[in-house]
Amino acid sequence: MKFVSEVCENCGDKILGDSPKGLCPACVLETGLGPLADETVAGIDDPGHPAEVLMDFGDYELLEEIGRGGQGVVYRARQKSLNRTVALKVIGLGQWATQAHLKRFRREAEAAANLDHPCIVPIYEVGEREGSCYFSMKFIDGGQLDEVARRTPISIRNAAELIAKLARTVHYAHEHGILHRDIKPGNILLDAKGEPHLTDFGLARLLETKSTVTHTMDVLGTPSYMAPEQASGHNPATAGLTSATDVYGLGAVFYQLLTGHPPFAGGTTYETVRLVLETEPRQPRLWNPKIDRELSTICLKCLEKDPKRRYSSALALAEDLEHWLKHEPIRAKRSGFFTHARKWVRRNPSTTVLVMLLIVLAMGLSVTLWNRKPGVLIPKSVAVLPFENLSRDPDNAYFVDGIQEEILTRLASIADLKVISRTSTQQYQSKPRNLSEIAKQLGVANVLEGSVQKVADQVRVNVQLVNAQTDSHLWAETYDRKLTDIFSVESEVAKAIAEQLQAKLTGQEEQIIAAKPTDNVEAYNAYLRGLACDLRMDALRAQKYLREAVRLDPEFALAWALLSYVDARGYIQENLQPTDALRDEARQAAETALTLQPNLGEALIAKGQYHYACLKDYDTAVRYFEQARQLLPNNSRISECLANVTRKRGQWDESEMYFNEAERLDPRNVNILSNHARSYIHFRRFPEALRKLDQVLNIIPDDVDTLAKKAIIAQAEGDLPRAAALLAPLHPTTDDFSVLEAQVYQAILERRPAPIIARLKEILANPDPASGYVIGELRFWLGWAQEVAGEHAAAQESWRQAHSELESFLKGQSEKFTGICDLALTSMGLGDKAATFALTEQAMSALPIEKDAIVGPESIEVLARVAAQMEEPDRAIAALRQLLSIPYWGTVSHTPLTPALLRLDPMFDPLRSDPRFQELCKDKQP
Repeated sequence: MKFVSEVCENCGDKILGDSPKGLCPACVLETGLGPLADETVAGIDDPGHPAEVLMDFGDYELLEEIGRGGQGVVYRARQKSLNRTVALKVIGLGQWATQAHLKRFRREAEAAANLDHPCIVPIYEVGEREGSCYFSMKFIDGGQLDEVARRTPISIRNAAELIAKLARTVHYAHEHGILHRDIKPGNILLDAKGEPHLTDFGLARLLETKSTVTHTMDVLGTPSYMAPEQASGHNPATAGLTSATDVYGLGAVFYQLLTGHPPFAGGTTYETVRLVLETEPRQPRLWNPKIDRELSTICLKCLEKDPKRRYSSALALAEDLEHWLKHEPIRAKRSGFFTHARKWVRRNPSTTVLVMLLIVLAMGLSVTLWNRKPGVLIPKSVAVLPFENLSRDPDNAYFVDGIQEEILTRLASIADLKVISRTSTQQYQSKPRNLSEIAKQLGVANVLEGSVQKVADQVRVNVQLVNAQTDSHLWAETYDRKLTDIFSVESEVAKAIAEQLQAKLTGQEEQIIAAKPTDNVEAYNAYLRGLACDLRMDALRAQKYLREAVRLDPEFALAWALLSYVDARGYIQENLQPTDALRDEARQAAETALTLQPNLGEALIAKGQYHYACLKDYDTAVRYFEQARQLLPNNSRISECLANVTRKRGQWDESEMYFNEAERLDPRNVNILSNHARSYIHFRRFPEALRKLDQVLNIIPDDVDTLAKKAIIAQAEGDLPRAAALLAPLHPTTDDFSVLEAQVYQAILERRPAPIIARLKEILANPDPASGYVIGELRFWLGWAQEVAGEHAAAQESWRQAHSELESFLKGQSEKFTGICDLALTSMGLGDKAATFALTEQAMSALPIEKDAIVGPESIEVLARVAAQMEEPDRAIAALRQLLSIPYWGTVSHTPLTPALLRLDPMFDPLRSDPRFQELCKDKQP
């Protein structure tokens, strides 16, 4: 495909290579009409005088130019015969017009003139004067859509309403045999009431020549908004354009309204067309995290390259938008990762690997980061602050926490509300004075405060809803109920808040709010205790109380769901012993919850978490999480789970989008912020990770885990003094294993291990049996530190004990990837080459990169380390080259290897004289 771009000799605008005499069509028009400027009256710019006439054009007086484009000029004009103001578009063919041009123009213009729709600008007259085709239209005293949007941003909901109206308008035209072929913001006018009017209907395909592709393209549309089948350059008479072409145009306009950017925009016409043909549009939610996921799906379906994959008609698009506006399920389905990958690879088979690497490296520039400064507060938004415990018994604090969480959970099911999760509000005091500042931090307009007093089986709940911006009380109520009737209080409070904030409730949402989870008071009491422990991340106690809850009421679906979630999370995070028995309990609990209540959002989350954490079945996990989103649209846990799943699948941009969404719903949740920081660490995007970790420290100052993460970043950057300063004040136990690991690795990198050897011996003198395989890992670290210190015999003894303990632990589980990696490194220390490489291969088979893009590469790092120690330099270098080019979770330091770590880590000492290794140690890697 050949594109030739020139500059108009008259006005300097870009034109296409085969334009007559090197002039743009608008200037061609002016050569036919004469120099308009010479006929302008001197006082035309005087606002105190009526507009003067630029010139006569038959029955029309041209008053002022109101727009120009590739086809000609649009004027505000007065039609003399009817004394009315019109918009007159004059197409500049002049002396180059042929009878075929004029016949074709008249035929298509007259067809469009037969359209009679309130959202289509009506055509009054079609004609030709001295070779210049023209048509007059109704004058809309408003602005073009793009100009209006620049002055006053259009809300997401209003954008959906506007496109739905335009889609029905386009469908009307299609029913009458007319395609638009040039739908763009400049061809959409908004009147004084904000109603849209589509103009230039049927007039985009005016010229039919045998010239170059570029000329055809010029008259067929605007590159940023035209469909790939237009941009491909086929002759319009034979291209077979369909209604799907206009659906694409509507999607492109919708994309611009949602994001503020066209779907494709290159520096030149050629570059833009290349992007249209060869690339996928960027996810709208990466431009604007506030865009609803379903709305993004609708928009991207319109922009499919293959017309058959778009909406079947403009009417289908309108109906899906109307479903979304009514909070009903949409019909469009989101394209999965592999669908996108197949499309790209099919278009770019020779450069797939190179471009994928460039995408990874460019993510730091292309992803919109979370902005901590709150923007305009959404009126329908609320945060539920911690309730005050007025009970004499402080042990009732769990009950108060549970009531707050249950009210919040019911509110979170309302799609028309923005609800902040409890993890972001629990740090605040009950009834604080600075409500306005808290609301700004959380990004909400309203705050719910409350207190709970429990005496025996009698409960009093006081609640008040406050507009934090004005400090005005919107609503307050006191409930005196029996403990057995506490569920109705939670439901009534949630419904009252929705009514006060004018949030619309669907029938399904009303059912969720009114649901009574159990009739057994003792079971509910145990559940609330388990819930309180779960919120404090105390997995062992949460598990204990939740098992008691389901024992007391085997039909308590909500308790089964939470038990499954706690088990599955404990399995992957290893704060519970990750045994086969734990995995089986997670499965059975989730299945029981779903059997009891198939539409319980929490049960769907639990089943998704089980497939993600225990089975690494990410496709199934995503399906369950997506189903849960329909029922719990404000649940940040779902967004975080989806961020974790997409990260493991290697869908980096989607993972970033989900993290941003989770932070929007739960802006001060330190677990989400820390997890997000971990993603940046995986990518070696250390400045961004540090900023995210500083957000955590602003919420929980001096948090040891966060300080340790900052230290391992300093290690990865080769700044050992900064790492030492961060780690020195910390005094971790086996409960803070990651912090302890960072301190041990610091001593090894500094090659001053004596103090840490003494510390490890002290901890291992009386090991906690509940620590499980952590003790085996600590013995491996002790052996490594002793080896660096030159204590070879002591190191061998530590590794023998570590090997025995890790082997014993692995017998209780069938798929313990981390344990296999640890055992391989321990066997390496013992010098058992055959066993070491066998275990390394076992780890690579147990969790390949294809199954887990973040943790999977750990086994490759193990291979690099054991190959370096076992005199296999070629294998070590090959593994290191691969590792330095990809993001992943580090085996030893929980950061990926960097050139700085290669220079410092003693395990790579055997490679130091190898020129290939020396090249890898250079800071600037290709």
